[in-house]
Amino acid sequence: MHKRLPIIIDCDPGHDDAIMLMLAFGSKLFDIKAVTISAGNQTQDNTLRNALRILTLIGEQPPVYRGSESPLFRDLIIADYVHGKTGLDGTDLPEPGFEPGEGSANHAIGRIVQSSREKITLVATGPLTNIAGFLLLFPELKSKVEKIVLMGGSMSRGNYTPLAEFNIYVDPEAASIVFNSTIPIVMCGLEVTHKALFFKEDIELFRAIGNKTGKVLAELVDFFSVYYRENRPELGGGAALHDPCTIAWLIDPSIFQSKPCHVDVEVSGELTTGATVVDFYNLLKLEPNTEVVYDLDRAAFVKLLYDTIKTLP
Repeated sequence: MHKRLPIIIDCDPGHDDAIMLMLAFGSKLFDIKAVTISAGNQTQDNTLRNALRILTLIGEQPPVYRGSESPLFRDLIIADYVHGKTGLDGTDLPEPGFEPGEGSANHAIGRIVQSSREKITLVATGPLTNIAGFLLLFPELKSKVEKIVLMGGSMSRGNYTPLAEFNIYVDPEAASIVFNSTIPIVMCGLEVTHKALFFKEDIELFRAIGNKTGKVLAELVDFFSVYYRENRPELGGGAALHDPCTIAWLIDPSIFQSKPCHVDVEVSGELTTGATVVDFYNLLKLEPNTEVVYDLDRAAFVKLLYDTIKTLP
């Protein structure tokens, strides 16, 4: 039995965040110190409630902390056009079986990182507001963070503006703080997440597991797929499971392809705000700060998820 990797998950559930949580807890490979909540796919009230409901479904009660209500300097943008009015439309989830912890996400991250004997890995699948807040409040703790594995950004094209991916666009200043923090970063951007596709036959495979979690996953992807079929025809009818890529990368990086690059975030561009500028060919001759993940073995990704989901309630 391997020693479990200590992590904190910062997320904004969201259909794909929900599946990421199922994979993270179901894999039993992580010592999950806390789940902190960002606003993004929906408002903070909704994403917090969604996290508690998903965790209740899978029988887990980690410390959960409410995060920032809005980005550092901007008004909140939400993705209700993808995730519906609750942020997790399309399935029936139990009512929350437990309460969130006292205090804010960024203070909780600081407290956990400070008191841990080992370095902590941060996994971020929403806007980076809470992670940036932690770094601004506790700059002396940077050396105690092993790495930040995040879903966000892209090398070439966005999904919210022509060049900006949603999570980065929602709070580009926070993303800039994170990418310039000197903490090692693993970036699962749209290049890889648009290959982490679920098709109708995959959905039916999970529905046929016969457990509650498999049924909820299938219903979530059913709902989520509608947006992809209508708006991303080039994905061939598949729905992109963005956020589980972060946890899958931590479980088995061998199913992914990646390259160390220097990445920065555009915060003041007229057309390009929120774009992650990835120096893929090292034109700037700067030290790489990010492992940029750009491809995966889809069959291995689906199998990893399947083998985990079937162990859950």
